[in-house]
Amino acid sequence: MCDQLRQDHLACYGHPTLRTRHIDALAARGVRFTKAFVTSGVCGPSRMSFYTGRYPSSHGATWNRVPLSVGEVTLGEYLKDSHRALALAGKTHVMPDNANMKRLHLDGGSELETLLRSGHFVEVDRHDGHHAEPHSAYAEWLRKQGYDSADPWTDYVISAENAQGEIVSGWQMRNAGLPARVAQAHSETAYTVGQAMQYIAARGDDPWVLHLSLVKPHWPYMAPAPYHAAYALDDCLPLKRHEAELDNPHPVLDAYRTQEECANFMRSEVSDTVRPAYQGLVQQIDDRLGELWEQLERLGRWEDTLIVFTADHGDFLGDHWLGEKEQFYDTVQNIPLIVYDPSAEADATRGSADARMVSAVDVVPTVLDALGLPPADHRVEGRSLLDLTRGRGNGQWRDFVVSELDYAYRGARIALGRQPGECRAWMVRNARWKYVHWQGFRPQLFDLERDPDEFFDLGEDAGHEAIRSAMRLHLLEWFCMLKPRTTVSNDEVAAKTNVYKQAGVFFGVW
Repeated sequence: MCDQLRQDHLACYGHPTLRTRHIDALAARGVRFTKAFVTSGVCGPSRMSFYTGRYPSSHGATWNRVPLSVGEVTLGEYLKDSHRALALAGKTHVMPDNANMKRLHLDGGSELETLLRSGHFVEVDRHDGHHAEPHSAYAEWLRKQGYDSADPWTDYVISAENAQGEIVSGWQMRNAGLPARVAQAHSETAYTVGQAMQYIAARGDDPWVLHLSLVKPHWPYMAPAPYHAAYALDDCLPLKRHEAELDNPHPVLDAYRTQEECANFMRSEVSDTVRPAYQGLVQQIDDRLGELWEQLERLGRWEDTLIVFTADHGDFLGDHWLGEKEQFYDTVQNIPLIVYDPSAEADATRGSADARMVSAVDVVPTVLDALGLPPADHRVEGRSLLDLTRGRGNGQWRDFVVSELDYAYRGARIALGRQPGECRAWMVRNARWKYVHWQGFRPQLFDLERDPDEFFDLGEDAGHEAIRSAMRLHLLEWFCMLKPRTTVSNDEVAAKTNVYKQAGVFFGVW
């Protein structure tokens, strides 16, 4: 998993200049899903859906700072029950549910507490890459490489030296085109892939399951040499935005554009500076993954390893007059998702592009299916993608996908005068239409056939009320399919159906 990687920034998904030959090679060996969507355009809730197979409305971690409930079961716990461990190298964004662990007396330093705090990952190394972590394993490793600093991440990894010889910060996007002060071999991407490769080598022929979670190309947009200069502005995609988007804008989007990151990315000089550096970070990811692919080849692991390549969301980079992520445009919501299935049953689909609607919630059931584990279908709200890679089943698949947003923590809420419980939104998207239901505001509607770039909002257009009503019904259908009954399995329910007389209960007898 990459962090904040746009689907259109890979060659196999159509980028004209990015040289992502190793990710492209993975796509040639597997299935490239072109209509893959996150359940939220925010790191935390999106990742919790990847880890639980459940939507934010079900798992409850609706924003980065919202803990995943101690009652939620993650992929790591499913695997632990089958005597496998889910290892982590890199980022998770898991927030521990401290209040409930204390309430349940699970805060005494036990092994279970450690697993619950980490989302049931066994941490090879955790590096979230969003702020200084001076006591992390990565920081300690950097010091051993000669980066003498109490905070080497801030002083070297996300810093640069300008033409005047001054040390400048990568937090300031004006410096994105400068080379980071850390060598490529010591950068976050190289370090994290290296940790994964060491883990795989140490396992030998023992089974393993690994979450390799890279923090790039997420901000700060600082690339090490030579990747900082690998691309010029002419190599970048044109900005995807239209003046019509600023004419009678949706109130929430209008409030978002007052936030600093959006206000800055509305200026061409900002997007012109950041976009080439962003592409350099993507190029570095691809090059380092090439080393991992070679290791898998040497070890014979391509024969027996399921690989899912994806991202937790995209990045606006100035598109739609926005910065960061969160909103419901395909730029952020439609992610890369490539599945390499080593089974001979998948040979017929190798190298294909599949345009069916798939979701982040499908990853957990895919892994459980691949390992022959129980599907946990009373909890898991996704479907196994092996039905598609192996061409099995009756051909019926979902007709729409859903994503969610809780912007209660954002400055836009204050600008709009909303209370924290009044900031939810849901998107439902099918092959042609995208509908967004905003709590307390008018809806949005886009005709993706006539307006694939999503420039013209039909949310108030009188001629499209029938479409908006139909899309609202899709959203109601989805709400009715969520799975709140998680404490008993469907098999248990079936076994205990209509057996009350066996328990000595004889109500209604004449």
